[in-house]
Amino acid sequence: MAACGGPTNAAIARHLCHDPTDLTMHLCRPILAAAFLSTALALLATSCRAGPVYDVDLYALMSGKCSTVRVAGRDFGCKAVAYFHSQQGRADFTVVLDDPADSAHIVSFSGENAKREQDDLYELSIDRMLLKSKDRPKVDGLPVPSVEMSSGTCRQLGSFATRQLSSISCSATDASGKKYELQFESDGTPMTVRRLRQAPLPTETRRASQIAQLECRLKAEADKILRRDRTAYIIRCLAEESEKSGTAGPQ
Repeated sequence: MAACGGPTNAAIARHLCHDPTDLTMHLCRPILAAAFLSTALALLATSCRAGPVYDVDLYALMSGKCSTVRVAGRDFGCKAVAYFHSQQGRADFTVVLDDPADSAHIVSFSGENAKREQDDLYELSIDRMLLKSKDRPKVDGLPVPSVEMSSGTCRQLGSFATRQLSSISCSATDASGKKYELQFESDGTPMTVRRLRQAPLPTETRRASQIAQLECRLKAEADKILRRDRTAYIIRCLAEESEKSGTAGPQ
């Protein structure tokens, strides 16, 4: 088992939707999208020390429900499903699990080889599973998923270009024989798809500050703070986070 970064983080599941049964995300999809994005950029920035850029160049957030999520023989519900594509060609279907015992439980079906034989059929060959839990170690203050080398396939019926999605099915088996499965059905809502501009990687302190600021903005959105009151709210939020972590304020 090797440790290498991937687009997952416990922050995705915090302060967001609290419906444990499906992805009824009409009200919180913008918040989830921003949380997925900030989390992915933060983790990929330290992933395997790969390079001085944020590696994600496209992400898509899906709306619907999971009829099957199975991780090493255990069944779960899901809170969110998203797709990430990196500049170097690696792609991930990432699932935030509904696990009452672990709010940081997230898995990603990851691979580098994809094909599209039809406009509405995308297939990704899986070569590893990225597994995130509350017990994972941290690198530069950021949690790092474990990597299980695996083989399998994810199939998406839908198109990122049109943002229309029907379903996603994933199946993979790791080197020790453990199986991972996902069956997701769209509720008909178009995917949220974003293409990202590459930027230089900031210093560790600056990166932590940027993440903290974005998370406080997301909290303001979730708490429905009026625009005129947001500056004061965010300042208080940053001060509270700084006290919790024992670090200085924004740089």
